[in-house]
Amino acid sequence: MIDREAHFKALMLRGLDGDAAAWRVLLTDLGAHLRAWFGRQLFDGGADAEDLVQETLIAIHAKRATWDPARPFTGWAWAIARHKLIDHLRSRRRRPTRPIEEAESLWADHTVEDGATRADLGRCLSALPVRQRRLIEDVRLSGLSVAEAAERHGYSVTAAKVSLHRSLKTLNARFAGTDTAPGRVDHEDG
Repeated sequence: MIDREAHFKALMLRGLDGDAAAWRVLLTDLGAHLRAWFGRQLFDGGADAEDLVQETLIAIHAKRATWDPARPFTGWAWAIARHKLIDHLRSRRRRPTRPIEEAESLWADHTVEDGATRADLGRCLSALPVRQRRLIEDVRLSGLSVAEAAERHGYSVTAAKVSLHRSLKTLNARFAGTDTAPGRVDHEDG
């Protein structure tokens, strides 16, 4: 089993010394843990998890000079992630319900299949504009109603239904090998 603290700390130290490859590996490995952790913490099933991952990684990059190498790296990184989560929840007037003692869950093991599935799904959905992608994530992955997702993203319910239909049709055409070109709308009723 890999000692995550030693792994991350070694990469951070090498990154601080100017090793760009180590820095990329650190952000990639850390991003995977953050993605899973944020997904478990969010009330909406993690629709905003990717945004929080990116915000946290940017903050870690921007504040890297404040980390004390004599202290654990994972505790420092987790504090930044937790603050990003709290800020996110406050902006939506929600409170975290999990105690600080659950910080260890940030570094929990996840199956390869979980990561591969999320990566495949992320690649498929990245073919869509962000607003459409988030609408699909909310309705199809997080279980929000079309009305809830429409309100959340500033659509009318009708516009959300149309956007969902067109987005799914575009994804189907792109990944199922159908003849319908993305962006083309078939008018069957006249």
